[in-house]
Amino acid sequence: MAAKLTLSRRPDINPRMSTAFAAYVADSLKSEQFTLIDVGCSGGIDPAWRVFGERLRAVAFDASLDECERLTREETNPSVRYVGGFVGLPPDHPFAIRQGSHPWFVRNPMQRTSCWRMLQIQKERLESASLEEKLRHNAWNMTKLADPNKPVIVPDVLKDLGWADVDLLKIDIDGPDFAVLNSFDGRFDDLGLLAARLEVNLYGGTAETEHAFHNTDRFMRARGFELLALDVRTYAMAALPSPFAITSPAQTVTGRPFQAEAFYARDPAGQDWRQFGENLSAEKMAKLAAIFSIWQQPDAAAELLLEYREKLAAGFDVQTGLELLAQQAQEQAEAPLSYAEYIAAFEADAPSFYPPPSDPPPPPPPPPRTLGRRLRAALQSFLNPDDAAFGRD
Repeated sequence: MAAKLTLSRRPDINPRMSTAFAAYVADSLKSEQFTLIDVGCSGGIDPAWRVFGERLRAVAFDASLDECERLTREETNPSVRYVGGFVGLPPDHPFAIRQGSHPWFVRNPMQRTSCWRMLQIQKERLESASLEEKLRHNAWNMTKLADPNKPVIVPDVLKDLGWADVDLLKIDIDGPDFAVLNSFDGRFDDLGLLAARLEVNLYGGTAETEHAFHNTDRFMRARGFELLALDVRTYAMAALPSPFAITSPAQTVTGRPFQAEAFYARDPAGQDWRQFGENLSAEKMAKLAAIFSIWQQPDAAAELLLEYREKLAAGFDVQTGLELLAQQAQEQAEAPLSYAEYIAAFEADAPSFYPPPSDPPPPPPPPPRTLGRRLRAALQSFLNPDDAAFGRD
């Protein structure tokens, strides 16, 4: 029998949405907020995090003063604020000293891509376009910008705000992303950071200070984070454009791997991180499970609920949480199974866990009829060579 769930305080939430479990967690929070740091907030913070409602607090940064002013005007949550400025590092930071004059990235093929070519085609029109259209086409450099000579240091802003606890960090600024990530070096544990969503470049060289995936991955793993997902974006060359994958010039349907969204998180269910999990509060653990679910990783969330059932039971009914996650895992099913039924089906090696079998290939076509004619012609030419000379068969 399919599980039927209701969220008494959230009738607006569909249990099979990826935010349903997070909404359930949000309703269970009693002492903690969900804290988000968004570096590169053009377009606003991801709506998925709004599921935390009044429990959400966030500080978001962007180089476009126009966009920060717009977002501030439209914001309805007093605990969400926007800071206009180019985010960076102080010149005496160890990473800035190591980087020296080396660029943020090298061997960048962007100017060869169809994305770049289309932006050049649209440039004149975009210069007089609305703010919304400029930002939709990632033409943020055509808006009113902050002073690049006065970098904003994110950890310093957090200190000024008195925020000592952060759940999620997001960085996407098309430039010094890795330098900004390094501004948090040595602070993740003190902040209690649970997860990070980071834009990474899939091109570049070998310098340890470059904004490239291999450097970001090494940095995060060395600080106790595991890679949960990698959403790769491909870009076609202008020499033979591929259709764009979204409604503005950016990634394309086919092309070379160019950038990716890398999703990192703590992994307290892993044997190497059990002590970290034991030290987490129940609400902090619940928020991590909510992040997993929103990131379309309901399996990782369910693993946390099972591994730390006793701890989490102090805040919410774990079985209800498992049912919500099971429904998320079956979002395409007409009649989703309960959690117990779903696990039983897997243990029984049910066909539903495999793609449908492919149709058998069609039988090979019969030999062409001309084969017989060719054989007869060959025989006739052998028997009557004079006729063959005139091409008769």
